[in-house]
Amino acid sequence: MRRHSLPLLATLIPLSLALTACGGSSAADSAAAATAGSGAKVTLSIGDQKGGNESLLKAAGELENLDYTIKWSTFTSGPPLLEAVGAKAVDIGGVGNTPPVFAAAAKSKITVVAATHGSSAGEAILVPKGSALRSPADLRGKKIAVAQGSSAHFQLIASLEQAGLKPADVTIGFLQPADALAAFNSGSVDAWAVWDPYTSQVLRTGARILTSGEGLVNGLGFQVAAPAALEDAGRSKAIADYLTRLQRAQDWVFKHPEEWAKVWAKETGLPYEVALDAVKRSNGTRVPVAVDDAAVASEQKIADTFAELKLIPGKVVFKDFVDTRFNGNLPPSTTAPRSYGKDS
Repeated sequence: MRRHSLPLLATLIPLSLALTACGGSSAADSAAAATAGSGAKVTLSIGDQKGGNESLLKAAGELENLDYTIKWSTFTSGPPLLEAVGAKAVDIGGVGNTPPVFAAAAKSKITVVAATHGSSAGEAILVPKGSALRSPADLRGKKIAVAQGSSAHFQLIASLEQAGLKPADVTIGFLQPADALAAFNSGSVDAWAVWDPYTSQVLRTGARILTSGEGLVNGLGFQVAAPAALEDAGRSKAIADYLTRLQRAQDWVFKHPEEWAKVWAKETGLPYEVALDAVKRSNGTRVPVAVDDAAVASEQKIADTFAELKLIPGKVVFKDFVDTRFNGNLPPSTTAPRSYGKDS
């Protein structure tokens, strides 16, 4: 099997940059405050990731004319962000479809309050240029890198199952993106299950997708709040406003993919072309949707899968961690993701 170096990936920063797929066990990176004018009586603490919601809202002009203060705390991935939510250090934060399952299994005090549905094309199992692997069935006996507890982790398990394989039929290395990149680049692993923008960057170097999550995983991302924040009238009102602004910002991304890609590239250090690829493949496809029965059932399937594999302790009843008060008139969670035309 030939191995090729991936020069562009030398600058890949080891962060979960997108809302579509957060995973891992890193700690908070930094905290920053954005004040919404004098006299604000409510402070909303929001967990974010590099190049995430703060950058998005700022680019879309949605951080203007707030009547509350936002305190931003930056995390490298979803699980530590949810740990902060559970500890009441953060009022709300955005993660992918799998971290809430692990947090719920750990009996963390979290509540899912909002959702988006996007394309799962960026959720992929990648193989190096020149790899002899042609289908998921070829993964039998191979080494695969993935971040434990991430959406890519579930996508890997689902892909193996669809190919008639079990996790025991392969060797899974639980690695965060930076370490997985090194292993992928050196040939220490045969494949890498990961998410955008990593997928888009690796593809720019000649690697290819063995299989993606399209039609296999639910493509959901969530905003998860601390119950204590929801019980506080002032912060609950601020959360409602924040979610509305985030919905408008997501609409703005779809209408301005190039502009958002420029901002995202600047914030994260990604090459502009990679950022634009990721925006069009997955980041910009997201549609705000309701946290409805279909979403809960889909997440329950993820929880049951991990429980059966004994990767989480006991059974999780996902609906017990959901609050639908902010659903409003949002479309169902099964609404088709946005898509860009070939010439867009």
